[in-house]
Amino acid sequence: MPKNSCSPRMKRFNKTILVFAFLCPLALAQTAFVRVNQVGYLPTQTKRAYLMSSASETGATFSVKNSSGTTVFSGPIGANLGSWSKTYPNVYALDFDNATSVGTYTITVSGPIAAASPSFKIDTGANVYSSALANSLFYYESERDGPNFIGNSLRTAAAHLKDQTAKAYLTPNYNAGSGRFSGDLTPTGVTLDASGGWWDAGDYLKFVQTTSYTVALMAAGVRDFPNQMGAGSTNSNFTIEVRFGMDWLLKMWDDSSSTFYYQVGIGEGNAQTIADHDLWRLPQADDSFNNCTSQYRYICDRPVFVNTAGGAGALVSPNLAGRMAAAFAICYRLFKATDINYANQCLLSADHIYSHANTAPSGNLLTAIPFSFYPETEWRDDLELGATELYLAMRGVTGLPTGLTHNATFYLQQAAHWANAYITGPGDAADTLNLYDVTGFAHFDLYRALGLAGNAATGLETNQAAVLGDLKKQLDKAVAQGNTDPFGFGFPWNVYDTTSHGGGISVMAAEYTFLTGANTYAANANRWLGNILGANAWGTSLIVGDGTTFPDCMQHQVANLAGTLNGMPPVLLGAAVEGPNSIAAKGTLSGMRTCPVNGVDVFAQFNGKAVYKDFVQSYSTVEPAIDLTASSFLAFSWQVAGAPSGTP
Repeated sequence: MPKNSCSPRMKRFNKTILVFAFLCPLALAQTAFVRVNQVGYLPTQTKRAYLMSSASETGATFSVKNSSGTTVFSGPIGANLGSWSKTYPNVYALDFDNATSVGTYTITVSGPIAAASPSFKIDTGANVYSSALANSLFYYESERDGPNFIGNSLRTAAAHLKDQTAKAYLTPNYNAGSGRFSGDLTPTGVTLDASGGWWDAGDYLKFVQTTSYTVALMAAGVRDFPNQMGAGSTNSNFTIEVRFGMDWLLKMWDDSSSTFYYQVGIGEGNAQTIADHDLWRLPQADDSFNNCTSQYRYICDRPVFVNTAGGAGALVSPNLAGRMAAAFAICYRLFKATDINYANQCLLSADHIYSHANTAPSGNLLTAIPFSFYPETEWRDDLELGATELYLAMRGVTGLPTGLTHNATFYLQQAAHWANAYITGPGDAADTLNLYDVTGFAHFDLYRALGLAGNAATGLETNQAAVLGDLKKQLDKAVAQGNTDPFGFGFPWNVYDTTSHGGGISVMAAEYTFLTGANTYAANANRWLGNILGANAWGTSLIVGDGTTFPDCMQHQVANLAGTLNGMPPVLLGAAVEGPNSIAAKGTLSGMRTCPVNGVDVFAQFNGKAVYKDFVQSYSTVEPAIDLTASSFLAFSWQVAGAPSGTP
């Protein structure tokens, strides 16, 4: 179908709702808008805003004014960066690097069509991004499942207490598109404690696929940025939250029997059962939902699914084995000084699950039921990450626990092997840091590990130059992508996980600057982060509470049922949503509060190369998730700290 066709687009997406979206431009009076990073800018950073206009702004000027109305910088608008849509065919650069004084500012444009920006700050990294970092922590605290919930204005009760005595089941036969299963579930006879952990997204399912990625990044953040995410912070110490997530992962890997479980709950049921995605409710309702009649048995007593490869001693899908090993290995580093028994449990689990990785997988990787929820295809990066973190955990340490199968040297060799396999493999640089590709994290830590290894790194299958070159290759592709977009965004706006990728490429650019001392991508890092914080066509931050305009109508049951629908407290602070996409999904459930209340789509006029809709039914644009949010806390930490603290 032609790209600019006004015919409906039809496609079946992850959660199996048939959706239609019309991308026809609206007929509007001539208008213009200034788009800024609504969280703010650091004094010494490059600073760019965007003027988006329905007609030519030739000859226009812009002024940066402080809160007193005094102009601190002015000049002609910059280059026309290209067309966003038929309605807004002109996007201009507004660069104001020379505005460096701390304060609160607005940008006004004088010319053929006047425009003004929302207010924003210029201040230190801590003053600009610390609140956003604290919001990220609030999101995870609010997403807690099980008895150890944290009470707040959104959360008033524990949820899914029956997970403490959950039954394990084999993965059923299911429809690959819809996720509906046939027959009934088959129990293995095992009962286990699967309580705790975070809900995956706007639903109440729990996946190792997303939790292991999130915990690994969060633990690395506490390790590398102790003054922003660790004990040195008074309002964003993630240490307790890391342990909360780690506790649940340790339950999903039974180290005593080498048995792996990968999911709690089932999204889609069958003709005889109701499942998670069939209902809209607060989580505390589930343990006794509709008196737990047979139709609701998998709501009240949620199934836990065992490794599709088998039970005790079975091989584990390499993507999950690698990132589980990484999370557990960093756990050892974080807790060995305060709780050696817990740290030893983490390290042994890391070593053992890595040893069970299936290094010759065939067919779909194990992710979730159905696979289409999280269709990951690359896995070498996960093994690189797991081996790298195991090396860093064991390197130079005396008194390691007994029962380890391999030593630090082995894991350095493994890390180099899998890094080389990725770099020379079919998925090289096909993606950037996000749930589906962790080389933006793995390469960074491996580069540092190779430096620490010294002579021990001689003769390995890769080296620092190759790892750095591959990191650069990914960043160069992001820059090339940005050159096709008037807002310079390094990821296509019309693809899933826009927000997550924006944070991820910002992190990677900061890593490259740190490793090389060169500012090759420094401006891009600032702009990419700004893109997801308001400097986009829609003029909205894609993270709740970060900026002046952000999602009000998320597809998130707690936010919808217990929060406000107008941006006023209480809201699910820190939640990063999917972001702009190719479509806005539809599909309602009983009990869902209508949002927006007046039914007006205020962002429709700005749709062009992609669609964004702040609409409770649109999981494709405004459903938040733990993995989507994970890159943002690292991006904020880099902005505040400038560099990691110490060695990994």
